Amino acid sequence: MAKGSQKKTGKNAKTGAKTGGKNAITTIARNRKARHDYHIEDTYEAGLVLTGTEVKSLREGRASLTDGFGLIFQGEAWLEGVYIPEYVQGTWTNHAARRRRKMLLHKDEILKISHKLKESGRTLVPLELYFVGSRVKVEIAVALGKKDWDKRQALREKQDAREAQRAMSLRRHM
Repeated sequence: MAKGSQKKTGKNAKTGAKTGGKNAITTIARNRKARHDYHIEDTYEAGLVLTGTEVKSLREGRASLTDGFGLIFQGEAWLEGVYIPEYVQGTWTNHAARRRRKMLLHKDEILKISHKLKESGRTLVPLELYFVGSRVKVEIAVALGKKDWDKRQALREKQDAREAQRAMSLRRHM
């Protein structure tokens, strides 16, 4: 292997993306509230069918997953409610900001997801939108909604762990 042809690995300090290679991962948007509101059961990675102006808008890092959800309709997976704003320099070819977008999954994955969604209280939630090389991927999850007391308990556990960590670090410094 030549001296200059080695791939760089690691993370870019500024963007948090993996560096080097054509499979560099760059995060566009995360749905942080989903992990707070739902018990995540299974996660899947799906490709998205997008138009050119949508990809250009995503390259600018503008998207929101907060109102998004997935559904299975006539044997195909669809993503709805995800906000990708219109491309600023787009013309009459611009896209609708909240249109329905097709997710690319294998047939067996779609069948697994559809069987799980038939169970009571399950929903399909987008967790993260990112580039893998030049392709846009979405991480989706089959999730079960949390009750209010579940959310309070999770916050309490997180706060207790933080206090225990703080007490241990103070103990080490003495």
